[in-house]
Amino acid sequence: MPDFELSEDYQDLSDMVRDFADTVVAPVSAKHDQEHSFPYEVVSQMAEMGLFGLPFPEEFGGQGGDYFALALALEQLGRVDQSVAITLEAGVSLGAMPVYRFGNEEQKQQWLPMLASGTALAGFGLTEPEAGSDAGGTKTHAHLENGEWVVNGNKEFITNSGTDITKLVTVTAVTGTSERSDGSVKKEISTILVPTDTPGFKAEKAYNKVGWNASDTHPLTLQDVRVPEANLLGVQGRGFANFLSILDEGRIAIAALATGAAQGCVDESVRYAQERQAFGHNIGKYQGISFKIARMQARAYTARLAYYDAAARMLAGKDFKVQAAIAKMVAGEAAMDNARDATQVFGGYGFINEFVVSRHYRDSKILEVGEGTTEVQLMLIARDLGL
Repeated sequence: MPDFELSEDYQDLSDMVRDFADTVVAPVSAKHDQEHSFPYEVVSQMAEMGLFGLPFPEEFGGQGGDYFALALALEQLGRVDQSVAITLEAGVSLGAMPVYRFGNEEQKQQWLPMLASGTALAGFGLTEPEAGSDAGGTKTHAHLENGEWVVNGNKEFITNSGTDITKLVTVTAVTGTSERSDGSVKKEISTILVPTDTPGFKAEKAYNKVGWNASDTHPLTLQDVRVPEANLLGVQGRGFANFLSILDEGRIAIAALATGAAQGCVDESVRYAQERQAFGHNIGKYQGISFKIARMQARAYTARLAYYDAAARMLAGKDFKVQAAIAKMVAGEAAMDNARDATQVFGGYGFINEFVVSRHYRDSKILEVGEGTTEVQLMLIARDLGL
């Protein structure tokens, strides 16, 4: 169970990823952002470092670490490049983790070694054109036919779904219905493993996004996709519940990424305020600037404490759903608020894309939307209060 003071192992990991982020990731971030290109060379080096295997046991090719280790890595990457950070986050917590949590031994042996090594990526096929926050409105459907699942439907906003190394997408689909006591119909939602080379599976043209330009995001079409019956992940009809638990964990990871983004804005603003001259002084000498940066630091500090606490509860086997929701909301808002303030500190330069604060300004908004909107987090918190 991690303490608020990092142990030596956690600190060494954080320092290692921080150095990698500063020396390898940051120098190419503007280029990939401008070109909307996936940073294969960076992902390859992350794979060599073992980052994709951090929370998985060694028997499946992992590093034998835990989810908090992943969160620390995401925070350091998120400081300099949110696209790279979300590639790791989605590859691990959304792509590989469902296989680890709910897969049988054969499925784990087939998929986890390549996913944990980072030589392959997997996507999390939940969101649909008409099923976002209301993921229970899933319309993609699957039925058994001659020992195969036949899957038809569409997915939206799926990260890591169309790269050259994407090998798998875990898809939610309606596999049956049942009648509730009030006579209404309840959908039976299951999860099915769909290799991306399966006929009928297609990653459509990548989105032209506001931010996260170096992250791979596509809509997906599944037309008469046939996979073996054994590709059912977990128990039939438990897919929706399983994905909700994956999202609970993922909110800790997103909170860590957002904390990194918030801290990155602080670090860049401090550096700039100590260098930039106006009216005969460094601009950091003026309270209008120094107080703004001080508030930014308070936001980043609070966000970090929130995700540390949620991660500690998770690793201790305690309920962490509400704490993860709080961490995700607080950190996402901290990233967005700090990006806005950092852009103000930088003035005109904050509006130039080659500067990291401008990318944070574009990138951070999705942190209040993806993996559960701020409104969804507020709903979860309010429910816990009995409201």
